[in-house]
Amino acid sequence: MNTYSFNNEYLTKDGEPWFPMMGEFHYSRYPKEYWKESLYKMKAGGIEVISSYVIWIHHEEEEEVFDFTGQRDLRTFVETVKHCGFSMFLRIGPWCHGEVRNGGFPDWLLKKEYEPRTNTAEYFAKVERYYGEIAKQVKGLLYEDGGPIIGIQVENEYGHCGGLQGEEGEAHMRKLTEIAKKVGLVVPYYTATGWGGAVTGGLLPVMGGYCEAPWDQRLTEIEPSGNYIFTAERNDHNIGSDHKIGYGITFDMTKFPFLTAELGGGLQVTHHRRPVARPKDIGAMSMVKLGSGVNLLGYYMYHGGTNPKGKLSTLQESRATGYLNDLPVYSYDFAAPIREFGQMSKTLREIKLLAMFIADFGSDLCKMKAFFPATNPLSPENWEDLRTSIRRDGEQGYLFVNNYQRGHQMKEHRKTTLEVELDNETITYPVMDIKNQDYFFLPFNMKVGDGILKKACATPLCKIQENGQERYVFYADIDPEYCWKKQPHNASVLTLSRNEALNAWKISRGKDYLLCTEGEVVETDDGFELLSRSSDKILAYPALPSIPEGYSLLGKDCRGFSIYECKGNHPEGHVTYKKLESTDDKMIYEVTISYPEQQNDCFLRVDFGGDQAKLYVDSEWVDDWFYTGETWEIGLKRFGFPKTVQIEILPLRWKEERYLEKWPEFYNGIACELNQIRVDIETVTRVL
Repeated sequence: MNTYSFNNEYLTKDGEPWFPMMGEFHYSRYPKEYWKESLYKMKAGGIEVISSYVIWIHHEEEEEVFDFTGQRDLRTFVETVKHCGFSMFLRIGPWCHGEVRNGGFPDWLLKKEYEPRTNTAEYFAKVERYYGEIAKQVKGLLYEDGGPIIGIQVENEYGHCGGLQGEEGEAHMRKLTEIAKKVGLVVPYYTATGWGGAVTGGLLPVMGGYCEAPWDQRLTEIEPSGNYIFTAERNDHNIGSDHKIGYGITFDMTKFPFLTAELGGGLQVTHHRRPVARPKDIGAMSMVKLGSGVNLLGYYMYHGGTNPKGKLSTLQESRATGYLNDLPVYSYDFAAPIREFGQMSKTLREIKLLAMFIADFGSDLCKMKAFFPATNPLSPENWEDLRTSIRRDGEQGYLFVNNYQRGHQMKEHRKTTLEVELDNETITYPVMDIKNQDYFFLPFNMKVGDGILKKACATPLCKIQENGQERYVFYADIDPEYCWKKQPHNASVLTLSRNEALNAWKISRGKDYLLCTEGEVVETDDGFELLSRSSDKILAYPALPSIPEGYSLLGKDCRGFSIYECKGNHPEGHVTYKKLESTDDKMIYEVTISYPEQQNDCFLRVDFGGDQAKLYVDSEWVDDWFYTGETWEIGLKRFGFPKTVQIEILPLRWKEERYLEKWPEFYNGIACELNQIRVDIETVTRVL
């Protein structure tokens, strides 16, 4: 049985440095029948630890009437997490925020004579009853019983977004922790969010960071995010700025490792503010956190979802319930690495570059402290100077370089010489061009088997074990120029382009394989499958034990990759639509879909102009979408592949109060039109 702990620099497992990748997935916001499928998709993205809110209003909407059925079935979800091979953190609130109605509090709680989130005996009694119900659901699934739950997060943003501050707040957090332990929620790790002046009650603090702030009340461009600057600063000043701006850190940073639990895997747009989180926004921010000394990358959200239907009300955050933001009634897509309908996005591929690296090299990285050269700028508004940091343990480590700032043009650095000053030598890299939006890290004095790689113009990705030898996989779009201090005898290198690395999936079944494909390679209970929306080629190193069905072997490339080509055409679906209703307040369209004989899913891709759109299946409102200028994608497997659906579009009027990066076309001052609908067919092929 593993042992878990931490020191002031990193987490440990069995006494060794441990760098996990963590991803948030709200089981109650996703259909139960697809949990396992989605968890395996998260595993394919490199996630090792699942985190999830247990949202109070989802389970006790009516007082003393608990609901842990269907997609609210916490116990089955945790059992599925264990089955798929993950560890888990439960975020038990009682207040969670999470863009949920009342921050997750049931309406009945807010009608009591006492104030929630205060140090009143009556409130603590209700929390104890709620925590007790959670404990009943996960009995036997905690770490000490051989279960996956290794951590509990208590409350959320307490003292920052509501709650008490100072010693009263610290006492509140200690009391909640005491209650959790009293009801049986005993685990190795207890955490608390630590940004913006939040109190932590002595718990392990976890931090956050987002590429923008859709909760900001302004309708203009906001300040450039400090999350693209290498710095020892752990606080993101924009988180929760709709509630209260807090700049302080209440805990001693020298006593705790730098961990994130809410690094934004995307953004959930609000009605008034709709920034679009793009893959490189998340990839660059993640790498900068890595270069700043983070030793846990925890993403919120990693998997999007859909709000469940409430018994008494809708369950989204809204201004009508006293909050400052209106959210979609149903969609909680979040532009996450895995989207609302289980789509594995390009954002997943961007951060998978880091996840694959961390899986094989993270233990060593944990011991490497972050250093910031004097030339590294500390203002995100500095577009001129190159942003750099170094993580090293003695003479070995990595040089991090960022020339990316979301939404801004950075100066290009042509014919630049990068250097790392060490105690006994200076590492000088070959001259290179660093363009706007480039971000990368390079090794120095890196152990490669029994050799030492002095430097390279390539980024490490992973290791492949092959017949007693190790293949170290790097990627670069320029000459990697490997320079050896000591040539290895039991290892070699394999170089990919950056695009090949984005399309790379490391899998193991008796031995290691590296597959490069535009589809997604996902584990199942009995092997690995390729999910694809086109006739993709597969590059495999080493060769697969058998040729995947529907593919032929073309041969090998100069690096030793076997090349498999799809023999047939990818199946196609067809869609037509007609206008059913047109008024000043809405447009309603009927969409007819025809499906091919074989498919895993069918994605309806909807481009429209308007304020928002709603989806109806069998006349039932099941989903919605706020216009952002991006395509609204709907997975139809969830609804049983209906032959017809209805889409209702609500108008956006000229000069309405919105922040949009891309405005729709207006006709007579109104945007309310369905522009185009297409379908993508997803197929599944067993590869191993």
